[in-house]
Amino acid sequence: MNSLIVINPNSSQHVTGGIDAAVDPLRSFGIPIRCLTLSEGPPGIETQRQADLTIAPMLELAAAQNDAAGYVIACFGDPGLHALRDQTSSPVVGIQEASVMTALTLGHRFGVIAILPASVPRHLRAFGAMGVLDRLAGDRALGLGVADLSDGAKSLDAMIATGRRLRDEDGADVLIMGCAGMARYRDPLQEATGLPIVEPTQAAVSMALGQIRLTLSHKLQRADHA
Repeated sequence: MNSLIVINPNSSQHVTGGIDAAVDPLRSFGIPIRCLTLSEGPPGIETQRQADLTIAPMLELAAAQNDAAGYVIACFGDPGLHALRDQTSSPVVGIQEASVMTALTLGHRFGVIAILPASVPRHLRAFGAMGVLDRLAGDRALGLGVADLSDGAKSLDAMIATGRRLRDEDGADVLIMGCAGMARYRDPLQEATGLPIVEPTQAAVSMALGQIRLTLSHKLQRADHA
């Protein structure tokens, strides 16, 4: 059976392991899920330049997967999303886009927990392109890099504090974790804030699995007519 390929565009096996654990409950749907690490990527993607430099090798890695039924790009900046859609007719889902679409079904105003302040402008550009800025309550940064997220106590405390500010000061009624490296903190963050928490890789994998099962494609295959 062909697999859903989840690509972590950074080179951190720790992050890939967290992604793999986060999507494990979705394997019960019956479609194999393989999580890959882009060895050419940076240890963490924290800038637009870093994100853009991962696109070419990520496309090569995707093309080499002969058993792919679909793809998920597991970086919150969705680097190479449209390029990969150009490359294949199989479903391609980015975790940022999927998490926002999911959040809009769970609340009226969504808040985003970002890693660094420099991440916020990138998010706002994407949300503007998606036409959802009027549903954005706030986008607040932890001040932690991707590598720092491996420090469990430090990261969770910062995420809880930020999530509560998004809830109490910004009026968010659903929260998005703005980095694939946050995956393992979803349950305690949801318990501490009392809000639905969207883990973006889970959201994207769920969406991609549905598209695979329903044979949906962004490329319409038109039959030739005589």
